[in-house]
Amino acid sequence: MSEKQGHFQRAITLFDAVMIVSGSMIGSGIFIVSTDISRKVGSTGWLLVVWLLTGVITLAGAVSYGELSSMFPKVGGQYVYLREAYNKLVAFLYGWTLFLVIQTGVIAAVAVAFARFTGVLLPWFSEANVLFAVENVPLLGTFQFSTVQLLAIGLLVFLTYINSRGVRSGKLISNIFGSTKLVALGLLILTGLLLGVKHEAVSQNFQHIWQAASFDAAGQSTPLTAAALVTAIGLAMTGSLFSSDAWNNIGFAGDEIVKPERTIVLSMALGTAIVTGLYLLINVVYLLVLPLQGAPNAPDVIGRGIMYATDERVGTAAAESILGAPGAYVMAVLIMISTFSADNSILLSGGRAYYAMAQDGVFFPAMARLNKAGVPGVALWGQCVWACLLCLSGSYGELLNYVMFSVILFYVITIIGIFVLRRTRPEAPRPYRAWGYPVVPLLYIVLASTFCFILLTDPANSKFAQRGLLLVALGVPVYYLVRNRFARKVNK
Repeated sequence: MSEKQGHFQRAITLFDAVMIVSGSMIGSGIFIVSTDISRKVGSTGWLLVVWLLTGVITLAGAVSYGELSSMFPKVGGQYVYLREAYNKLVAFLYGWTLFLVIQTGVIAAVAVAFARFTGVLLPWFSEANVLFAVENVPLLGTFQFSTVQLLAIGLLVFLTYINSRGVRSGKLISNIFGSTKLVALGLLILTGLLLGVKHEAVSQNFQHIWQAASFDAAGQSTPLTAAALVTAIGLAMTGSLFSSDAWNNIGFAGDEIVKPERTIVLSMALGTAIVTGLYLLINVVYLLVLPLQGAPNAPDVIGRGIMYATDERVGTAAAESILGAPGAYVMAVLIMISTFSADNSILLSGGRAYYAMAQDGVFFPAMARLNKAGVPGVALWGQCVWACLLCLSGSYGELLNYVMFSVILFYVITIIGIFVLRRTRPEAPRPYRAWGYPVVPLLYIVLASTFCFILLTDPANSKFAQRGLLLVALGVPVYYLVRNRFARKVNK
């Protein structure tokens, strides 16, 4: 006799859902990526345009995507929407990429970021502190296991254990650390605006705000023509879109949400609006307390500016400028809270997608079960194992260089699904209809597709987009290999 399964519990309220959305979105990216963005576009105005445009795209995606979440408020989220709008193959290609790179790659990278910033407070956690090394490992060469990897893996195991004990345990972590993160980020913004403004930085940053240029690692600049500026903005948005991603994760938990047809879309709209506002404000603070342009080898945070912040940690540089030396420790704590909360929310959501895939007979059959606590325990632990392997491989950083192409590509396909379903299922219940249809969904499709096109055609970055496409394409033969075999096992 098989072990008795639990059942999904509708325990996620609107507040919980907003905390999961905002908690998933805010990790470590907002404290880092503005450095690279500023070097690509070279001016205050265009830096803010990149973040504003990212906010517009994200909000347009969320208020459009909500129509699908209200039609199919089931566990599996985007996987289910793609299956219903197209077929199981398209849905599988998304789920396949989600498991291999999108969800687990982000989980691994955020866990490593948590461990690295823990090292600011506890220096024993350092990538230089290698516990053991193995030479001549296939594909990896010399494998080194550091204390950073140890802590990152420990974090993933701990959070997976908490979430495997039930959705209430996972949402409690999300609520406590998510709300703490929002309050702390708000206080940092307020402190910067009231106490941290540096008149020299303001004078420099807002003198020629539309003078676009690209800057290299040595501090040399190249003016950007109109066409080059469009490309630069597209490339710069890789970082800002990554920092704003995961707003859709709440949809994965559809069967566990109270009034999901209303709560999912409202939480996505509120969560993305809150995060977009905070992101714009924190970048304004960066520009008020640090000069945009600086010197790569300057001895202090003011001299290095935003473009050449040490290890690209512009958030830490801004905190040091506002609070002095203790600012580095304050920022380390904030980023630890932020990454801890983000990993919990992303980890909680991902397991539900693999459960839905397994239920359809296209993923590991053991993942198609709920444990006694009413959560897909095997799916959660399977996700944990793969994310831990990515932590060990050291490849998560490179994976994230092209993960955004795959993420945005599937968002575009999903939003197109709104138009497909309006034609194929015109009478289907739609508790929420995409706001601004058809203009807003089309706006998302055009802007997001332009981003993908820029990544595909830019010589320096096209290899990452091509790898993303290859990874998706590899899912086609895998689908045909596993669908019948796995389906038989699920049906037994």
